[in-house]
Amino acid sequence: MKNVDILKIPANRIIALILLDIMSIVVAAFTALYIRFDFSFNGIPSEYLQKFERIIPYSIIITLVFFAIWKLYKSVWRYASATELLNIVFATTCASVGQIIICHLLNEKMPRSYYVLYWFLLFGMTCIIRFSYRILRLINSKRSEFSGKKERNNVMLIGAGAAANAILKEIETSRYLNLNAKCIIDDNSGCHGKFLRGVPIVGGRNKIIDAVGEYGIDEIIFAIPSASTRVRKEILDICKETGCKMRTLPGMYQLINGDVSIAKLKEVEIEDLLGRDPIKINTEEVLGYVKDKTVLVTGGGGSIGSELCRQIAAHQPQQLIIVDIYENNAYDIQQELIRKYPKLDLVVLIASVRNKERIDSIFEKYRPNIVYHAAAHKHVPLMENNCIEAIKNNVFGTAVVVEMCEKYGAERFMMVSTDKAVNPTNVMGATKRMCEMIVQSASINGKVKYSATRFGNVLGSAGSVIPLFKRQIQNGGPITITDKRIIRYFMTIPEASQLVLESGVLAHNGELLVLDMGKPIKILDLAENMIHLSGAQNIEIVETGLRPGEKLYEELLVKTEELDKTENDLIFREKDKPLPAEEIRKKIRMLTDVCENGDDDQAREVLRKVVPTFRRPEEVNQEVGDEVEPEDNSLLRQRTKA
Repeated sequence: MKNVDILKIPANRIIALILLDIMSIVVAAFTALYIRFDFSFNGIPSEYLQKFERIIPYSIIITLVFFAIWKLYKSVWRYASATELLNIVFATTCASVGQIIICHLLNEKMPRSYYVLYWFLLFGMTCIIRFSYRILRLINSKRSEFSGKKERNNVMLIGAGAAANAILKEIETSRYLNLNAKCIIDDNSGCHGKFLRGVPIVGGRNKIIDAVGEYGIDEIIFAIPSASTRVRKEILDICKETGCKMRTLPGMYQLINGDVSIAKLKEVEIEDLLGRDPIKINTEEVLGYVKDKTVLVTGGGGSIGSELCRQIAAHQPQQLIIVDIYENNAYDIQQELIRKYPKLDLVVLIASVRNKERIDSIFEKYRPNIVYHAAAHKHVPLMENNCIEAIKNNVFGTAVVVEMCEKYGAERFMMVSTDKAVNPTNVMGATKRMCEMIVQSASINGKVKYSATRFGNVLGSAGSVIPLFKRQIQNGGPITITDKRIIRYFMTIPEASQLVLESGVLAHNGELLVLDMGKPIKILDLAENMIHLSGAQNIEIVETGLRPGEKLYEELLVKTEELDKTENDLIFREKDKPLPAEEIRKKIRMLTDVCENGDDDQAREVLRKVVPTFRRPEEVNQEVGDEVEPEDNSLLRQRTKA
């Protein structure tokens, strides 16, 4: 926060400081004489008063020069620290020594004790002038605190390290924050009972709930950027029981960069409570894979597609081509990448993947080496009522992009799939399963290396439950869930994008890569956690009934026993025998005919024929029963069982 370039010192403030300094120099010099001669004005010899009058102009000039040298007129004093205090020490010492030299050069010697008294008084007055603003703010804040007026939110900090210190400092110095730090929690017993910037460290995590009541806490700030996923989850699980609003620092890099501030705090997100370490990719391998290559991303403006583009852009491709049908999404990611990577050869094109002629012209012109296919209709309820459109965009669009990859000699094709493609109960999932079959079939005799990646629900993506729940909480509720029994796998947008990227390195031709997403969670628990995290009160959770095509649980595998490990411990290969090209062409012709001549109901029935695993949701849900518990169905565990 202490940045002179950003926080410019007004000229009138500098002039005021200079005038105050001149006054303090005169007062300090005279008071030093006054004290030297026993606090008696009449006791001061006239010769010393005359010497005082002759040397004071020189003292003023030399003091102001040293004050300027030591940057006492350039510091932002409301953010002053020990560095600024040392500058005052050095400036006043140099000024006092300078005065001694002047007195000797002009033969205007003063009593020896005068010089010591002068330095002490000059230092004290300079400090008072510089730090009076902060002192007044502190007094005012304490007065507000003891007045009984609830003007500020009482805050508890988790962690007593450097991040907490930086946050406390900003709370002290900022005029805009309405926060009052009341206590600190830290598991290090050695610091219990001590104070950090005047705030008591009251105990470990076992004291969180008691301290909230004792200190009237409104908000909790998690200030341990280095905490592991497990520790973060354990502590936040305790915090959410308090009903307080919670915020946290994004990560360790904030601390490393010295970029810790209230502005960098974010609301605690549900991913903080998932209890799973994020997936890591082999950055060097991925970097080497896309570097100096022409890369095309379909659906590049969407949640997954745009994150893919961000990560690819950072890996120095020769050219990045973004294809999207929605111009607003395409524009947003275009502007972001231009700003971050001005040297990137970026092409943004508005096109539909189902428009064969348009996609053909794009491939002919740009000849991409690597294609990431993320374009798709993905909203389950909407696609139930728009089956033909789902088939056209998802199935035919994928077939078109695959055909162009073969025609123009792309090296790799990687498709974004979904867990809803496994034993699908809805149109969206069935179309994505058909897409997987197209990709796998193309790998048999094709020149291109094909693969697909499959993962669960993506937190924060367009149409996901997280943004919906946030809006509902902000509106005062209720939160709507379709069924309290529903369980889902979850991952973050960066994780999903990284999985797709790494498939280019790990996947062999025709493979499906699957992320081990660990233990799934109940949507009901998700909703309850978000209510607790927000600090909101009296938010009701209402069941609305299962939507068309919705099943109570999701699967990641078609055949558990057909599973191999990759170099990444969290990524597995599912081996599924591809269908012959002629059979795929037959299925596509069936879908083409019904889309041209039929309606959505007819299209859905044909889709059931071409995707044999497509079942009605009521059949699957009846098998489940009344209760669905989120057992540990991790892929590693399933593979071990098999």
